[in-house]
Amino acid sequence: MKLSIGIVGLPNVGKSTLFNALLKKQVANVANYPFCTIEPNVGIIEVPDERLPVLAKIVNTTKLVPAVIEFYDIAGLVRGASKGEGLGNKFLSHIREVEAIVHVVRLFEDGNVVHVSDKINPEDDMKTIETELILADLETVNKFKEPKKGTAATKDAFETFETVQKIKIQLDKGVTIRQQNLTEEELTALKPLNLLTVKPVIYVFNISEDQLQNADLTKKQIETIFNNLKLFSTNYNYLFLCAKMESEIVAFTPEEQTEYLKQFGLEESGLNRLIKKAYEALGLISFLTAGTMEARAWTIKKGWLAPQAAGTIHTDFEKKFIKADIVKYGDFVKCGGWVKAREQGLVQITGKDYVMKDGEVVEFKVGA
Repeated sequence: MKLSIGIVGLPNVGKSTLFNALLKKQVANVANYPFCTIEPNVGIIEVPDERLPVLAKIVNTTKLVPAVIEFYDIAGLVRGASKGEGLGNKFLSHIREVEAIVHVVRLFEDGNVVHVSDKINPEDDMKTIETELILADLETVNKFKEPKKGTAATKDAFETFETVQKIKIQLDKGVTIRQQNLTEEELTALKPLNLLTVKPVIYVFNISEDQLQNADLTKKQIETIFNNLKLFSTNYNYLFLCAKMESEIVAFTPEEQTEYLKQFGLEESGLNRLIKKAYEALGLISFLTAGTMEARAWTIKKGWLAPQAAGTIHTDFEKKFIKADIVKYGDFVKCGGWVKAREQGLVQITGKDYVMKDGEVVEFKVGA
């Protein structure tokens, strides 16, 4: 399953600093991913998972394969991008390819780093990008013509047209598609259009180390921004970090990072928090496999059934699925592996209608 996140924002807000920090983190584990950078602006980043080393020790393997996400460092957006200003068309074509957006917003003050508008105004910056994405979506939906009755047009095409008319009214009022109350059927109908404002967004506020020291004040400032913009704010859709600091501490050992972060009251780096949040934003979970060959995390959508999960290992496994042996991660660790977990009756034998849960250790049984 290909998972991609686009890092967007105005020029000089810290996008590339953040992206480079993510890449440096990955380079430390380059053995598993020899082609870490696909293109100059695309990197494959591991999803941090503290469970894998534990499983590897139990099953006596040295090979760990975490889940991964592709991060795209997308060219800085400027006002008028929807009309081709700056690298507008290139920016918009790249962002159409990703499943979710990380919107980097500058909160830090630094006279040596020029702001594109000559002033730090996060609300205005956020509105600029959102407006350009809305305008781009409006251009797309305005081009979508009503299918002619009596032609070969499918039922899906008519459903898409009806949904387009509905979202267009709100887009004209400046309301993004993700803020509109659409049904799953309507969202499915819009998929062929690859619209921009339907994608989930994580706001990353790039702050200074001083602002990181004053976390409570920084949180209040961010909440005020969300309130002023009438955006719904939760811990799920934003975080703040110091991209400059993150790019420096990737060179530290894990122990040194832990000690350094303690002074800011943080338990883990901003990079790890961002990667995990991006994974959640896509509605993803991981199931685990553990054997002598490898300990591995496999990515699936929340709500997937056991046969679908098996299909991520090999497409034939979904068709030939018989059953799945499943044990909770905590029970697997407590028992020290499959044998004792089975002896203690902690392994659940499941069928085709079983809904997978995050962190389960699984063995699939498939037919020949």
